[in-house]
Order: sequence, then C-alpha cells, then structure tokens
Amino acid sequence: MSVTDVEKDSVLDPSVEQGANKKTIRKVMFASVSGTIIEWYDYSLYGAAAGLVINKLYFPNLSPAIATMAAFLTFAVGFISRPLGGVIIAHIGDRYGRKPALIFAVVLMGAATLALGLLPTYYHIGIWATVALVVIRLVQGFGSGAELAGAQTFVAEYVPRKQRGFYTSLINASTGVAILLSTLAFFLVSQLPDEAFMSWGWRVPFLFSIVLFIVAIYIRKHLDETPEYVKSLEKAEQNKKASAVPVKALLLNSPKNLVCGFFSLAGHQANGYLLSVFSISYLTNTLGMAKSEGLMALMVAVTVNTIMTPIMGKMTDKFGTTAVFSFGAIFLGAFAFPLFWFLQSGSIVLATIGMCIAYGIGHGATSGAQGAFLANLFPTQYRYTGIALSRELNSVIFAGSTPVIAAALVALGDGQPTYLIYYLIFCCLLTLLAVQMAKGLEEHH
Repeated sequence: MSVTDVEKDSVLDPSVEQGANKKTIRKVMFASVSGTIIEWYDYSLYGAAAGLVINKLYFPNLSPAIATMAAFLTFAVGFISRPLGGVIIAHIGDRYGRKPALIFAVVLMGAATLALGLLPTYYHIGIWATVALVVIRLVQGFGSGAELAGAQTFVAEYVPRKQRGFYTSLINASTGVAILLSTLAFFLVSQLPDEAFMSWGWRVPFLFSIVLFIVAIYIRKHLDETPEYVKSLEKAEQNKKASAVPVKALLLNSPKNLVCGFFSLAGHQANGYLLSVFSISYLTNTLGMAKSEGLMALMVAVTVNTIMTPIMGKMTDKFGTTAVFSFGAIFLGAFAFPLFWFLQSGSIVLATIGMCIAYGIGHGATSGAQGAFLANLFPTQYRYTGIALSRELNSVIFAGSTPVIAAALVALGDGQPTYLIYYLIFCCLLTLLAVQMAKGLEEHH
C-alpha cells in the first residue's frame, strides 16, 4: 500500500479526520509523552553514565580510551535487542491493541532501569557485573524497541490528520525533556565529592526513574484503544483480510515504504546520539572541559531542541513532512564542520552555541517531521510494526553505534574530528535521499 493510499483512506474516514475531542487528546498525549520520557530518560541517562562512570566502574582493568569505547559498546548493546522487541511488541500492538503493547513496553523499561541503579560494580562481583550489565541493557533495549513507535502510532491515530505533524512532534519533543531531566540529574549528583559520586551518587538518577514509571503505568491503564485502530479491525473482520502476522503483511505490501522509513532516520539518529551521548565524553575527555561544563552545554542545547521540535512539527502541517525533513537533513550535513569549530574553540559559550544551532534547527526539523512522516508511510493494520521496524533497525546501525564509531574515528584522526564529520554528512545524505524517495512513491501512486 502506498503513502497516497493510506492518506486517502484516512481522509475518507470521518472518524480519522475529525480526531478525538480535546479532553481525550490531552489524556492520550499525557500518556504517550510520559512513556516516551521514561524511555529516553533511561537511555540518555545511561549514555551520560557511559562516558563518566560505566567506563571506570565496570571496566577498571582497561586503559581509559579502551574503557570508554567498551562502555559505549554496552550502550550500543541495548540497540541490538530493540528491533526484536519492536517486532514482538508491535505485533501485540497491531494484533491485540495499542494499549497492552504500550503497558508491556514501559514495564520492561522501568524494571531494567531500576536494576541498573542497584547493580553491583566490577569491584564487588568481578566479570559478572559486566555480564549482568549487558543482560540488563538487552532487556532495556527490548522494552524500548516499541515505545516511541507505539506512542507515535497512538497519537497519530487519535488526532485530526491536519494536525498530525504538530501532535506527533510533541512526542519527539518529549525526548528532549527526558534528556534534559537525565542530564540535569547527572549534573546535580556530579556536584558531590568524587568519592561519593562514584560510590553511590551516580545510582540516584537511575533509581529516581521509578517515580516516572509508576505515573506512566497508572495513566496507560486508563486509556481506550484508538478509534482508527478499532475501525481498522472491524473492516478487516468484515473483509476477512486480517493478517495474523503484521510484519509479513508489511514486507509483502510495503517493502519500499519500509526501506524509505529505515534510511530516513540515518542523519537524525547519528547527529542526535553524537550530541546527546558522545558530546559529553568529547568535551570532557578529549577537550579537557569540566564535567559540569559539558553537562550544562548539553542541557541548554536540549532545551532549545525541545522548544524547536514542536515549532518544526507545526511547520510540517503547513509545508509538508518532505520539505521540513529534507531541510533538517541538509542543515545538519552543512553544519557538521562548523559544529566542531564551535566545540573545539575552547570556549564553553561557543561550544554551547554550536550545539544549540545543531540541536535546535537541524535536529529540531528532523524530530518535528519524522513522526507524521512515518505514520503516513504505513496503513493502520501494520502501522505500529512499520514504524517500529523502521526506527529500530535504523537504531542498530546508526544510533547505538554512533558513540562507538565517533570515538573510534576521533582516535583514528589523532584527536581530530575530520573522519567523524564526513560520517555525519554521509548519514545526512542517506536521510535526504530516503525522504525524496518517499515523495516519489507518493507521486508514483
């Protein structure tokens, strides 16, 4: 099924076009945003810990550079299980309802993050600490593999189509809130004396996530299924075309759409994880800035991104997802060299400005556009699966691996980021090509 077919079905269906009432939309948005905040709080929290704590407490027998890469590898491990979790949980969402899938995903994430906060270090149980760390990251990745896809699907199917860009962008903006919360949490505990921070202070932000977890579970238990999903099930039963395996229907009917969805996120993911994860390690370990300065720069940049993402999402409702998404990819690619000029200036003010420009304008555009872009790419009966597979297969290649690739490329360049910059430009070109191909699919059909 093409993009045009999906859009046509949505427009012809009055219940889809009108959307739910404002009170229901607010409830749905709160439930979706809360789960997304938990997912990204957990992931960005671990990303910050990887370069500051995990390398020292779980790989103390390695050299600093190798320990940092090993810590980033455990960060990447969480992305290996994301596609599997995405497929299985999205299968539940497409076959049995969005609500049980979203509850299951958030339970796994919350439990894994709590376990990380309680995990003994290498000094306590030796190599088993590292093994347990990897297992917990796999569980965390499995749960989060369908969280953002589920939230985007849930919101896209509740709101009026003409406002889909804005409302789905709020989901992506909430990832900024989560990164801000996790960075702020680490910033606060980093003010402790080093001994206290390394012994127990770093655990506090992980344990705090239990509060967010309880709130998300309570809200999601009181949600109803999306009207569009219910209507799709009714039509499938009437026509006897319900697919027992949504991923099979996706691969048979929309393979080109899946390819476009997969590559469309390359530049977004690479730049996002460079800024939210690798930048802290680069500023502190490579450039010699204080931990608090690096964390402060990231918090300011993430705040700008959180504000700009809904603005860009609103623009997609006016100018279209293709235009805004393409603009974001072009900007990020063009700004790759200037970004590192800002970072290497030695000035925390200039480094913060550079991160704000990249995070706010370029990354804000790709964040604002991708929710509606992916939702429009797949039909209701396997939309959850389509979004989850697009996002999570991409995450394995371009998201979780970016901090490791970045560290390796900087080391290969003797501390210079030239190779890393070319990698970012390459990823942005992939995004631009995929978004334009999706437009071609729409025109073709």
